[in-house]
Amino acid sequence: MIGIRLIAISLTVLASACGAASPSRAEEEPQSPAFTEFAVFAGGCFWCVESDFEKLDGVGDVVSGYTGGYSQDPTYRNHEGHVEAARIPFDPNIISYRELVDYFFRHIDPLDDGGQFCDRGHSYTTAVFYANADQYGGALAAKEAADAELGQATVTPIRELGAFWEAEDYHQDYYKKNPVRYRFYRTSCGRDARVKKVWGK
Repeated sequence: MIGIRLIAISLTVLASACGAASPSRAEEEPQSPAFTEFAVFAGGCFWCVESDFEKLDGVGDVVSGYTGGYSQDPTYRNHEGHVEAARIPFDPNIISYRELVDYFFRHIDPLDDGGQFCDRGHSYTTAVFYANADQYGGALAAKEAADAELGQATVTPIRELGAFWEAEDYHQDYYKKNPVRYRFYRTSCGRDARVKKVWGK
C-alpha cells in the first residue's frame, strides 16, 4: 500500500511539472470584456439611448451626458449649445464601432432635424461624435448606408468629439431606477412607434 501511495504522489508531481495540472483560475473564470474604446452618440433623450445600448453584448456601463456646446460644466437646466448624448464603452473584440453606429441610426429618426419624437429643440437633436479618423470613416460609411436604405439623405451630422460632461446622478441608469416612469415616458413620447415607421420591422 505504501508503494502504491508513493507512485500516486510521484505521478501528481510529474503532471504538475509537465504543465498537465488542473486549469488555472484564469482559465476557469471567463475573462471580463475589455472596454477599451468609446462611442459617443446623441439620439434625443439620453435615458433611451442608454437603455438601447446597454442591451448589446460587448457594451459596458453607458453614461448619459452633454457635449457639442461651448459652456463649461453644463447641467440639465443649463446646457446651452450642448446636446444630450451617451458615452458608450465597448470591447472592439466583441462589437465593432461600425456596428454600433449602424445600430444607433436604426434606433433614432435620422430624418428629423428639430429634435427627436416628442422632445423638441437643439438639445434633443441627433449626432455621431467621432474621436479619431477610424471612427470618422466608420460613421461616414454607416450614414451612407442609412441614406441608401431609406432612399433619402439623413440629417444626423457627424461631428468631432470635444469635451463630454457627465449628467447628474439621477439621470444615470434612469430606466433601471424608475422603470415604470421610464416605460410610460418612452411609450407616450412615441419613440418606438416612430422608429418602426421610419425603418420598418
